[in-house]
Amino acid sequence: MPSPASHDFSGLWIPLVTPFDRGAIDHAALRRLVAHLAPAGIAGFVVCGSTGEAAALDDDEQLDVLDTVLGCDSGLPVLMGLAGNHRPSLLAQLRRCVQRPIAGLLTPAPCCVRPSQRGLVEHFVAVADASPVPLVLYDIPYRTGAAIELDSFRMLASHPRIVAVKDCGGSPEKTQTLIAEGRLQVLAGEDAQIFGTLCQGGHGAIAAAAHLHTERFVAMCRAVGRGQLAEARALHHALAPVIRLLFAEPNPAPLKAVLARQGLISEELRPPLTPATPGLVDRLVALG
Repeated sequence: MPSPASHDFSGLWIPLVTPFDRGAIDHAALRRLVAHLAPAGIAGFVVCGSTGEAAALDDDEQLDVLDTVLGCDSGLPVLMGLAGNHRPSLLAQLRRCVQRPIAGLLTPAPCCVRPSQRGLVEHFVAVADASPVPLVLYDIPYRTGAAIELDSFRMLASHPRIVAVKDCGGSPEKTQTLIAEGRLQVLAGEDAQIFGTLCQGGHGAIAAAAHLHTERFVAMCRAVGRGQLAEARALHHALAPVIRLLFAEPNPAPLKAVLARQGLISEELRPPLTPATPGLVDRLVALG
């Protein structure tokens, strides 16, 4: 297992959807999806994030999904999502997760509670203290109700196992400052912001849209890294319509519909999510 101090979370990571078949996890489809995506040049996979409908999976199901992805032996590192409001249950799940060879944990603020900044710092420190693997903080206030402020990030960055942030914070100033200060690796979490984040010196992205046109997303990231901004900008503009449509309705419904049209998974979601509208899916498919 990699040491927390040495792990690099740069590059393009794909937060996997969780395929279902008549209400159950479709492990065969999940293996098929990993095999389809792994050769495209991505940095790794994220399991049981919001795109993976983790909130609709119980703890055992989440570990089953993780075991299936790890069992694919793709050669790529795997980040595991870890979320919850009940601290003892959260840490119990952490202990089960880290028995597997994961690269790290992706963890957001507790949802709906809206703790103070002190409460957020104490929460993340408690998780990091209990974890032998690195943490990627998931700053996504429109889902959790709590934004991690800059001073909190600065305090958290002093912890040896808090090494990166998936940035869905909605603050360009905070993004730019975190990148400029360089204490945490900054990964774009909003797919439309990948190009801008990388051009400012961000380290990578966790991008649901990269299930589709994966090679083009990888090429865009690599072109920025080489300083070939005209090439990267052209790829960004070509991918922008796909990104807009994928998030025109709640994620991952549009994405699952397109993957189903490609024969990789079924379109099935768990309630309360509902299928994407046919017109939106037709528009996505028409983009190629």
